[in-house]
Formats: sequence, C-alpha cells, structure tokens
Amino acid sequence: MTDQLPSPTDPSATIQTLDSPDGPFTVLEDHEGRVLASGWTDDSAQLLARLADRYRPGHVSEGRVASADAVEAYYAGEVEHAMRVPVRQYGTELFTEGWHQLRAIPAGSVLTYTELAAAMGRPGAVRAAASVCARNAPALFVPCHRVLRSDGTLGGFAWGLDVKRALLERESVGVTALV
Repeated sequence: MTDQLPSPTDPSATIQTLDSPDGPFTVLEDHEGRVLASGWTDDSAQLLARLADRYRPGHVSEGRVASADAVEAYYAGEVEHAMRVPVRQYGTELFTEGWHQLRAIPAGSVLTYTELAAAMGRPGAVRAAASVCARNAPALFVPCHRVLRSDGTLGGFAWGLDVKRALLERESVGVTALV
C-alpha cells in the first residue's frame, strides 16, 4: 500500500536500526506505522536525506518499528512479508505508479528498466523508470533491487551493489553471472 498525500499529518516518526546479514538496516516509520524510508545504514541522517525536506518528520525518536518483524521474516527466508508492510511515499502520479509496479514484482523475479517503464504504462520512459528506483526511499519494502539493466547487469542501488546482489541471491534470483 502506497499512500500519496501532500504532507505528513503528524510530524513525528520512529526510527530503529536492526542487525541484518547485509549490515545494519534502519527503518523510519510515521506515527501510523508506515515506512517512510529504510536502508542498509546505521546513519539516521543518511536515511532522512532520502526524503525531500518538506516530507521529513519534525521529530524522530528511537523505538521499535512495526515493520521489524517483517524485516526479520525477510531475512529468515519469508521474503514476501516485506511486501505487506504499509509504506508512505510522496511523488507524482508517474512515480506513484512506478512504486506500485515495483511492489508487484514477485520475489525470485526481476524486471529491466525498460520492462518497468512498460509496466508503468510509459514504454518510452526508461529514464523515468530508473528515477523511480533512485527515488525509492523505503528500500526492501518497495523492491527496487529487483530491477536490472537491459543487459542483465545490476545497474545502480543506493545501498551498494553488494547489498543488491545479496538480496537477489537471497530471493533465489541467480545473479552469479551479473556484474
């Protein structure tokens, strides 16, 4: 579920850093338990920088996030639990559709940026599809790591190609030949 609103209704949020096999994983959730941003870092400033200034919560406190169980389930091999976690993303209709399409990619599958553009209803908008992935703040919960270049190589990933490769391997996508 992606919720598109012009601004946060409550400027408070909770942040938690969890241990994962891919390194520290930090989640920022709004007051309703929707993931605003997440990624493989223990630097809260780096995570908050993934949100536009106008959408950053006014107050962030450390605590247990509702999505922690889904992260633990993901790393225990139940990868689809992360797709059921509510997220809140802010963007245009094009970006919202792109994020929706990312969540529709099943674990164990990948799309190319060209295929993502087509799924968004804009087959010629390959650069826009890449931007959808680049501006995806709730990584893991909106699996932009499941998008590859048209030649099958990994492409970019905000949290590093080693993490992207590990996520795809964990999801049973054979990436040993991928650069």
